[in-house]
Amino acid sequence: MWLVVALLLVLPFTLFDFWYFLRGALVLLLASFETPVKDILKEQTVRGVVLFQDIDFLGHMNNSRYLRECDFARFSLYIRNGIFQVTRKLKANMVLGAVTIRYRRSLNLFEQFKIRSRILCWDEKAFYVEQEFISCKDSFVCATMLCRQHVLYSTPEKLLQTLCKRKVECPDFPEELQLWIKYNLASSAKLKA
Repeated sequence: MWLVVALLLVLPFTLFDFWYFLRGALVLLLASFETPVKDILKEQTVRGVVLFQDIDFLGHMNNSRYLRECDFARFSLYIRNGIFQVTRKLKANMVLGAVTIRYRRSLNLFEQFKIRSRILCWDEKAFYVEQEFISCKDSFVCATMLCRQHVLYSTPEKLLQTLCKRKVECPDFPEELQLWIKYNLASSAKLKA
């Protein structure tokens, strides 16, 4: 009997990444209790700390954990600014179309950090989001990430019109984002050839 109970408790951890889904649910729950943010372009911050499951053999945060932390920070961003709710209302979905991260300095075990997230702009298919990892000990930007959050079954413009009840003007695309988009287009053309 105890063996069956133990197996049932261990099974979720062995068959899929149980901690990811548990943490994701917790982030969604906590973000829904935070103060809503009416300005969709407003920068939002979440806090974190590097724990044992985040480090690699060199003792600092594993590269893949940065992207995972960005996922959770974007969950919070989209819930607090209302995009998550309007996406569900319109039966749309969002997936990452591209991501680039630049590592500047390692985050070490037990180091506290903040992730600043903000929507930079959008086009007819996707939102462009910038996220930065900032060390709490000296405010150094340890990593910076750009992502293309593709909207499926709708458009960013429709999501924003539904959310804001008016047409929302897209900000200008920053120069480094234009260069990144150009790189992604060239990469796609090369892969299609």
